[in-house]
Amino acid sequence: MSIDPITLAVLAGRMEQIADEMDATLFRSAFNPIIAEAHDASHGLYHPETGATLVQGKSGLPIFVGVMAFAVKAVIDRAGDDLAEGDVWIFNDAHIGGTHLSDMRLVRPCFHEGRVFCWLASVGHWHDLGGAVPGNYNPQATEVFQEAFVLPPVKLMRAGILQQDVVDIILRNTRLPASAEGDLNGQLNALELGVKRLDALLAEYGGETVRAALDALSDRAEALARAEVAALPDGRWEAEDFLDNDGITDAPLPIRVALEITGDRLALDFTGTAPAVAGPVNISRGTAVACVYVAIKHIFPSLPANAGVMRPLAITIPEGSLLAAEFPRPTGGYTETILRMIDVIFAAMAQAAPGRVVANAYGTINALSIAGHRGDGRRWVMFSFYGGGHGGSPEGDGLNHGNAPISTATIPPVEILEAAYPVMFRQWALRPDSAGPGAHRGGLGAIYEIELLEETADAFLFGERGRHAPKGAAGGGEAALNRFTYENDGAWQVPPLASKMVGIRLKRGERVRLETPGGGGYGPPEERDPARVARDVRLGYLGAEAADAAYGPGWREVPG
Repeated sequence: MSIDPITLAVLAGRMEQIADEMDATLFRSAFNPIIAEAHDASHGLYHPETGATLVQGKSGLPIFVGVMAFAVKAVIDRAGDDLAEGDVWIFNDAHIGGTHLSDMRLVRPCFHEGRVFCWLASVGHWHDLGGAVPGNYNPQATEVFQEAFVLPPVKLMRAGILQQDVVDIILRNTRLPASAEGDLNGQLNALELGVKRLDALLAEYGGETVRAALDALSDRAEALARAEVAALPDGRWEAEDFLDNDGITDAPLPIRVALEITGDRLALDFTGTAPAVAGPVNISRGTAVACVYVAIKHIFPSLPANAGVMRPLAITIPEGSLLAAEFPRPTGGYTETILRMIDVIFAAMAQAAPGRVVANAYGTINALSIAGHRGDGRRWVMFSFYGGGHGGSPEGDGLNHGNAPISTATIPPVEILEAAYPVMFRQWALRPDSAGPGAHRGGLGAIYEIELLEETADAFLFGERGRHAPKGAAGGGEAALNRFTYENDGAWQVPPLASKMVGIRLKRGERVRLETPGGGGYGPPEERDPARVARDVRLGYLGAEAADAAYGPGWREVPG
């Protein structure tokens, strides 16, 4: 059936609001700060047969938009006809549902008139799910079993009845069972709310009208995507960048893309990317496809969160590459790999349409875990990710100290981290001289220095950009490299692999220090207004010698 534009707009807003309410429910009820404060979670509505994304909330992580479609399809295939109202499936298997084992997925069918109308899904980053490293970012893992407990899709609820044996298995495989149980209940409540809201919508408008709206939204998303691509010049452009290493062998790993535009079709071919590796920088094919979606959404920000935008795209992911890893290859550091995928897509698009993209952002989440026992024997695990600078753009300088472009997840506030864990942040500041020079410079990275307040603890780092700096665009310069150091017996140490290390034993009063990259610059540095260079020096963003080296001495002649 056809649907009038006003009804379509109303239903689109109502369905997006359902996903937004599910997001808010989990954020307010989750026990761990990665969900509650950083908002590392997402909710959405998915097609009843294909699992394709129909609607996603505005607060959820963009990378989960495409990945959850694979997760929902996995449940559809597993469930078959074994479905009832109130069923909920749960799993974290990254090779089935994408991303990594820390992301726990709950999938629930929504019935209308005795049939599945759509699926609701919730994904959230749990604090710890076993494995060799607290917090689950193990840079030395060579198989998934060293990263975390692996749970395939199983029924958590059958016709509304909680399967306590499944819960018991999960809670037995985490260092922080209270946190895990709280997050689980938060996700279940979010799905319950989503079903209630969707039931009310279907009762008000009827299933046929809502289905027509969903079909129309997907078709319009496709039309918008085709129009955006058709506005770009035809041609083929290539780009290459590198991961530092896989955490096992100290050798750079290339990620390559060829971007080709033909009319309203966009092809991305990742042939030439490194093969699957021993260490945990592999990703599943579903994650790679979802990453392409995120990059396209950055390039064309007007596109909606709907699978229809993927219809004009042809994506080639080579078999056997680290972008199509098979079980049980480790995938814990997936964030670092998809950040580099976005970087190469942006670099290729900068050649085709430089006004559409920004220079590279800082390119690593710097997943840092510090864990130990309190004086009374209680276990504690502080896991967090850390920010850096975003790339300069055609419109202006990059954002200082932002979050990673794969997500909307924010860095937990220092007050929350210090209140929850026995640590003190001795420094949390912008990092001078970290931005890439350009007509529009990159944003600044940050400095985080963390002191241990307990007797002993172990620290673990999973980062990138320690050897290959974020690149500029349109003639802009590179940003500073990532730098991690730690204190042992009064001396500062540097990890042998630059950006990855396990088993750093800390004693009371010892510190770890992260100096994160800035963003790449946009446009030739010689075109930067000397007054803006002088302002950066005055604010301490840039040292005088660094300013001379990047921009010349002209800024010194600026009055005041």
